[in-house]
Amino acid sequence: MYIQRIFDILPYALERYNLDVALAGRKGGKWITWSMSQYCEMVELTSYGLLQLDVNPGDRIATISTNRPEWNFVDMGMLQIGAVHVPLYPTINDEELLWALTESEASVIFAGNKFLVQKITSLMPKLPFVRHLFSFDEVQGVQPFSNLIEIGRNNYRPDLLNKRKVMVKASDLASIIYTSGTTSEPKGVMLSHANHVSNVLVASFTIRLRPNETILSYLPLSHSYERMVNYVCQYIGLKIYYTDSVNNILANFREVKPQILVTVPLLLERVYEGILKKGMKLSGLARMIFNWSLSLGSRYRHGEKRSLWYNIQLRIAHRLVFHKWQEALGGRMKKIICGGSKVQPHLLQVFWAAGIPVFEGYGLTEASPLVAYNTEDDFKPGTIGKPITDLLVRISSEGELLVKGAGIMMGYYRQPELTSQVIDNDGWLHTGDKAEMDSEGFLRITGRIKEIFKTASGVYVYPETLENKLKQSFFIANCMVVGEHRNYLAAIITVNFEYLREWCSEHHIESSPDNSVLLLHSKVKAQLDAEVMKYGQSPKESENIARWYFTPDEWSIDTGELSPSLKLRRRFVIEKYKESIMGMY
Repeated sequence: MYIQRIFDILPYALERYNLDVALAGRKGGKWITWSMSQYCEMVELTSYGLLQLDVNPGDRIATISTNRPEWNFVDMGMLQIGAVHVPLYPTINDEELLWALTESEASVIFAGNKFLVQKITSLMPKLPFVRHLFSFDEVQGVQPFSNLIEIGRNNYRPDLLNKRKVMVKASDLASIIYTSGTTSEPKGVMLSHANHVSNVLVASFTIRLRPNETILSYLPLSHSYERMVNYVCQYIGLKIYYTDSVNNILANFREVKPQILVTVPLLLERVYEGILKKGMKLSGLARMIFNWSLSLGSRYRHGEKRSLWYNIQLRIAHRLVFHKWQEALGGRMKKIICGGSKVQPHLLQVFWAAGIPVFEGYGLTEASPLVAYNTEDDFKPGTIGKPITDLLVRISSEGELLVKGAGIMMGYYRQPELTSQVIDNDGWLHTGDKAEMDSEGFLRITGRIKEIFKTASGVYVYPETLENKLKQSFFIANCMVVGEHRNYLAAIITVNFEYLREWCSEHHIESSPDNSVLLLHSKVKAQLDAEVMKYGQSPKESENIARWYFTPDEWSIDTGELSPSLKLRRRFVIEKYKESIMGMY
């Protein structure tokens, strides 16, 4: 069967695999599973219910929910009757939520839980286009999703559904995905069925996983990255388990024992920090072995010939220390695919040394999203891999990465002028990222065009590169480098307070529960300053961090410093800390 539209994946997967567990989500502390046949039935019933509600081709339907099987029922159910999916982050703020719902004119909304229902209902007076609001969880005063399923069950109309399926073309609009607006207002990226499917097919034939293997999904399905992976998993017959909260993910690893994880660097950093915390509690010989293993792992270089003595030591380190890394991830992890931002080099080295391969990739929503990634056959550390097969790539005279191909978006919803600014007359999408390509065809991202700035001395600075160097310190959780048109560079730095308190305990320093008070301790301040001096200096004097400010705040999506895809919202951070920034100058 040839896959042309997103929902074509379902009959293909049913016929080819018919999994006993296709999707699974947690409810009441237990895993609730759905077979492939049950999944397909729920999709059909969702379609019948929406047809009975007079949903027409082209109507926009929004979802705002954490990852769960019901998200898929609604996604596939609406797509096969020609409706357009507007997936929204559950962490979206009210202003951006109102923007997306108003611009898209969504007529039906599916909310995940009571909290999200309340967000929607508070905006209802400003949303005249909304005709129906459903909730996946039971919420008083709101139609439960189960009602829609019953409507569908009582209005079984296969002839009409088949007619609507036939009407859907690969070139039809399937999704409007609103970008998180790290540097500007959210924009609705229009992706067709063909856009989505092009990425799915390319990734499916290079991912090297077998049917019936398991993935643990935690990145938001509203993000094009995880959504593409979600479709790939269904196409190749993987069992998909959705974690109910990233806070529970380590427990979920032990329960599900996945073979693959798709993530962003932040989770790898947290896993690594968790292992380090346990190591810090060791003493004597055990502590020496732990530190020796980490040192050995930091010397690991993928693809380089290793000496017999190094391999012997590595096997010993596996037996004594590194096997615990696999245990922390469930014990069966075959590979981790990482995107969103650059992985710290030392993390790549140590994870590979521990027998857990990490493959970096790159994409953007406007490209559906995959542009390039490393595979088992083509891998080079420090790069984002080679471009995917159905995409043309070139680097402009200004060093910007340009891409063209089947995955490139239809444009920004109702914003043709913005579309023309990023897609030129020849069809090249301007990614906004500076890149380099080596002689073997591997790409390396060197910075964001809009984030690159010039100091007073005329030197161009790539802040993300310097920020990644600083974040190599276990004491630094996040940071932002500033210095445009200034004589030197400075940084706003958030501290990894959990790690810092472990360090204080080890060094017999009384640590206050108040972050602000803790940062004032002379020994703490001296240690943190030393970390910046170690990781914030560069062979190029123009790239040295000369001033810094440690904030007692902890940055997150909820507090606004990070986007839903865990990227820095630079405008927000600059505005929030403008007085502190001015103080450093």
